[in-house]
Amino acid sequence: MMDRLREGVNSIAVKIILGLIILSFVFAGVGSYIVGGSNNSAAKVGNVEIGRGEFEQAYQNERNRMQAQLGDYFSNLLADPSYVETFRKSVLDRMVNDLLLEQHAESLGLRVSDTQVRTLILEMPQFQVDGKFDQEIYQVALRRAGFSAESFAEYLRRDLVRNQLLSAIQGSDFSLPGEVEAQSKLLTQTRDIKKVTLSLADFAAKAELSEDEINDYYQQNSERYTRPEQVKVAYIELSAQQLKQGIEISDEQAQQYYQEHLDKYSSEEQRRVSHILVEGDDEAKAQAILDELNSGADFASLAEEKSDDFGSASEGGSLGWIERDVMDPSFEDAAFALTTVGEITGLVKSEFGYHIIKLDELQSSVAKPFQEVAADIKQELADQQAVDQFYELQSELEKVAFEYPDSLDDAAKVIDAQIQTTDFISQQNAPELLKTPAVLQALTSPEVKEDGLNSEVIEVAPEHVVVVRVEDSRNETVLPLEEVRSQVTSALANVKGEQSAIELANNLVDELKQGKLDLLNQSGLAFGDIETLDRSSPLADVVFSMVKPAQGEAAFAQAKDLNGDVVVVELTNVASEFDPQYNQQIGSQLSQVNAQQDLSGLVSILRKTIDIEYYVTQ
Repeated sequence: MMDRLREGVNSIAVKIILGLIILSFVFAGVGSYIVGGSNNSAAKVGNVEIGRGEFEQAYQNERNRMQAQLGDYFSNLLADPSYVETFRKSVLDRMVNDLLLEQHAESLGLRVSDTQVRTLILEMPQFQVDGKFDQEIYQVALRRAGFSAESFAEYLRRDLVRNQLLSAIQGSDFSLPGEVEAQSKLLTQTRDIKKVTLSLADFAAKAELSEDEINDYYQQNSERYTRPEQVKVAYIELSAQQLKQGIEISDEQAQQYYQEHLDKYSSEEQRRVSHILVEGDDEAKAQAILDELNSGADFASLAEEKSDDFGSASEGGSLGWIERDVMDPSFEDAAFALTTVGEITGLVKSEFGYHIIKLDELQSSVAKPFQEVAADIKQELADQQAVDQFYELQSELEKVAFEYPDSLDDAAKVIDAQIQTTDFISQQNAPELLKTPAVLQALTSPEVKEDGLNSEVIEVAPEHVVVVRVEDSRNETVLPLEEVRSQVTSALANVKGEQSAIELANNLVDELKQGKLDLLNQSGLAFGDIETLDRSSPLADVVFSMVKPAQGEAAFAQAKDLNGDVVVVELTNVASEFDPQYNQQIGSQLSQVNAQQDLSGLVSILRKTIDIEYYVTQ
């Protein structure tokens, strides 16, 4: 057999086929790497790349910010893949815009000195305690945000350069006194009205409906009275959460787990270190500082005088307490190789330059007492046992539900579950458990819906599965008129009532404009008291579009209120109280709007004149 296989492999036909397959990989597979780019960039602006890691960090920061603001509402939005794609694209767009502005600012010769960056860091309120810069808070905040001291300083430098440009744009905009006054009068304008409300409920109650009208409305709007396809469903569910309720963990089990995983409940070894940083590749400068230290110079004094890390220099180079996996790998390896307090490393090269690191204090790993973690251990063990049981039972469920497909009885017994049933349901009113797309798809499959077989085991959530079967079904149908008569007559009455109210309102407005009150009186209607409206009123769109009436006269129009009732409005007065105290605020707002328009225009021009490539948004 092997001889025949070797002969087949060496045949001309097989070689041709293999050659074609290899070419397809070259052009489709490898080509995609060439075209798509195998670099680690998210986008490229001109000759500058936005790193994929930088983009992912910015996306995560923005996602966390939105989650904190909107909570569950934002979580629901993230369940939509199209929204996530749009959200990620907006983050990358903003990063591209920022980079465009930075490049434009640099082309204009805008610069920020090291002193400005250092001053800003020391004055930032986030890093201060009792009005003084706190090095430990500074380091913790940077680690949480995914920054090193060097990368944070560079981030601030870029932000300051960009802000110089924004300040220049904002500072060049102004508002004329006439503009401010006109805007102030517009914003503070109010209108005095009287109104007559025509209640739709009253008109609907008086609507006369013939049998022909009811039938016609029913026929023309049959989709409103169509019952969707429905099924009766039987199902069983299995979840680790349910299994966990029957699991108890003893103190002995928890104690044993604690002893076997003691490192898990122990604090990380910590070290308090200081460093001196020489940015870039100036090894000679770094070596000269190290020589001074080896000759007995004071570390803190040299750090304050010569370190390029602005944040720590004023603190004698102190970085506070550090743990593993938070610093640059080369820096971390060297720092954790120190074993004696006061010990100093040699030159340590990182992407930021050369470091000289000193061990200030050493704090060994400390285990938490068992009593503090016992409850957590029991919870963890119960969770793990429940998950283990879940997967064992899931395997049995898959086997039995398949071997006995005409009933759920055997499947229910093997996992000790109750068979649950529903009345006739559609996709719209199905229980939440059955609204999972995979479940809905199974319920409409020929095997389940038409052949009456059990579905496969379907995952509806992590460690949570169901098996479903269709017990009965009925097709989509238009419900008989007699069954939905009350709904049809109510809807038709509302339609005819609204038509009557609008017709009466139009006639009233026409007569009132002519100075006639006959129809108003015949209808038993009267205008109410004067109301003063501003632009926040539900009637503002109509009322503020009405022409200002002449002195002693009134204007009339038709509108709708929030309840949908038809309203006849009488405009009696337009008041505009100009208040100079708001001038400064309004002028500032106008300038900001103008500046924002200028900035948007600048970004638009830069986007058209500079090459921009997007590599990733998914």
